[in-house]
Amino acid sequence: MEFMKVNKDQISAWGVHAFTGSGAILGFLALISILNNDQTGAFLWLGLALLVDGIDGTLARRIGVEEKAPNLDGIILDSIVDYLNYVINPALMIYWFQLVPNGFEIIMPAIIFGVSLYTFINVNMKTDDYYFRGFPAIWNIVVLYFFILNTNVWINLIVIIILSILTFIPFKFVHPLRVKSYRNLTIFFTVIWSATTLRLVTKSEINLIINDTIVLIIWLICTGYFSYICLNKSLKDFS
Repeated sequence: MEFMKVNKDQISAWGVHAFTGSGAILGFLALISILNNDQTGAFLWLGLALLVDGIDGTLARRIGVEEKAPNLDGIILDSIVDYLNYVINPALMIYWFQLVPNGFEIIMPAIIFGVSLYTFINVNMKTDDYYFRGFPAIWNIVVLYFFILNTNVWINLIVIIILSILTFIPFKFVHPLRVKSYRNLTIFFTVIWSATTLRLVTKSEINLIINDTIVLIIWLICTGYFSYICLNKSLKDFS
């Protein structure tokens, strides 16, 4: 009986790691969508990968994968998948969809690769209260904003440069699920942001009670909330 229990524990731990690893498959499907010039499809696959990344950590902590599968390093696995979906795919989108001015289409993705490597090896990236210290290489979200807002390529260039610099500055960025301050409110805004993002990305023609303009306003309000949380925390720490 004890032997069976150990096996079940190990199977559960391996299952969580497999769930995390599924993000790599989703990233590959996003890559195919990019090469097929399907921006909407790419964002949908990356959105699913983001959902997996948001859930797997909670599952891993609840099951205790470190104790039940000590020979597998979930942190390294998570980092590999994140680098694919948060860095490689969005950098390719910047190049493939010409989201920066001519002459910068290789330079800016290369910069993103470089600064993101620092992010992934920085052992002080997370604070004790689960904020990110410096820009956390969420380039998939950055490119998403470029896509939804249809921003000018020069604005995109400036944003990439600013965020690249913020990678090395201890400005605080909120983790939407783990930061305890205003956690319930932050999760609420995260859910609303996710739902409105899905609507804006798919640009569904299904008639809803609210139109896309109102959806965009709600989406921007959510963005303002996250920006306020980050700015407020950073100013408190700097003061």
